[in-house]
Amino acid sequence: MAAPLADRLRPQTIDEVAGQKHLLGEGKILRRIIESGDTPNLIFYGPSGVGKTTVAKIIAEKCSKKLCYLNATTASTADIKDIVASIGGIEAENGILLYLDEIQYFNKKQQQILLSFIENGDITLVASTTENPYFYVYNAILSRSTVFEFKTLSAADIADVLDRAMIFLSREANRQMLLSEANRNKIARAAAGDVRRALNMLELCFMLTDGAGDDTISDTVVEQILAGNSVRYDREGDEHYDIISAYQKSMRGSDPDAAVYYLARLLAAGDLPSACRRLLVCANEDVGLAYPQIIPIVKAAVDTALQVGLPEARIPLANAVVAVATAPKSNAVYNAINSAMADVESGNTGDVPRALQNKHFDGEDAKVKGQHYLYPHDYPRHYVNQQYLPDNIKNKKYYVYGDNKLEQKTREYWDEIKRGK
Repeated sequence: MAAPLADRLRPQTIDEVAGQKHLLGEGKILRRIIESGDTPNLIFYGPSGVGKTTVAKIIAEKCSKKLCYLNATTASTADIKDIVASIGGIEAENGILLYLDEIQYFNKKQQQILLSFIENGDITLVASTTENPYFYVYNAILSRSTVFEFKTLSAADIADVLDRAMIFLSREANRQMLLSEANRNKIARAAAGDVRRALNMLELCFMLTDGAGDDTISDTVVEQILAGNSVRYDREGDEHYDIISAYQKSMRGSDPDAAVYYLARLLAAGDLPSACRRLLVCANEDVGLAYPQIIPIVKAAVDTALQVGLPEARIPLANAVVAVATAPKSNAVYNAINSAMADVESGNTGDVPRALQNKHFDGEDAKVKGQHYLYPHDYPRHYVNQQYLPDNIKNKKYYVYGDNKLEQKTREYWDEIKRGK
């Protein structure tokens, strides 16, 4: 049985790879890495059919290391140990290049086994994933790898591949077959960024055209093939990150109609986890303290949805999605934690003020003896003015009240109390 057309037509050089010009164009960083022949640990992520595996194989061809391949959906811990056991052998004297497909399916223990060998350079890892690696890949591996995002291909990119594929198929079959520009573009659009899917559809069209009469693939054949390939997004979340993005942005943008529509797209694909995760994030990030009750409401809806499962899960989720979309919005707390994290990560920190420390005795070198903590509940209206931030950032403001009714009422409450002091 012949290999799929996508494998028979797989690009052998960087210039043959469709799309990904932001990574593989002249002078771009990934192209420069590949051409150097000195490969660091790499992680490729993005939807299916956009060239991740192809680029990994091109890298392997340019590398002097022993190439090992694992697919994490089927590989076991024993497979990893077999690869490790070959380190230092004649075939692997220059080290091992491990191409690990679908790394998100490796559990933490399996990823940890690889870690020490990645650290000492015995194994160079090139991994691919359809999921966001920052959610699914062990942090220690991430910190030792460079992550590159592969984008969904444009219809124009796929149309170019289809032109090459028609020449290839005609040569293989020893008969000249034609595809009209209109039908080529229909297939390119229907593939929605997945070149493998486009090639599968084209090959079916080619097979269903016997060539006994007209050598042009007919409109009827194309329509029949496209009719059976109308659903794009699938339950593994490896098709349209755009759907997930549009889902949250519609809730953030207070458009309940669009939010429910994108929820339906996710649920039709069986992607209940993404629907729940994004909903929880949006409630906290985009509504926040403008309507803090939304957080337990959404959590209850998500718990119910996960308990009852699909198809009934659509009902509590739809309630929560509309509630989030129509709720007042505030990202004040989101901005506050981001600003605080930026200071912490940049080293803009300091000692905890003495009054707040968890100790009761001072050393001989202490300039001021005693903790002197002021207990707020001992004061009127449960407030007393004292310093809580370290000295070097004591005047820093991270949280700025949002302009919604609830946060403004809270601001007025504290302004009144603090002015009274």
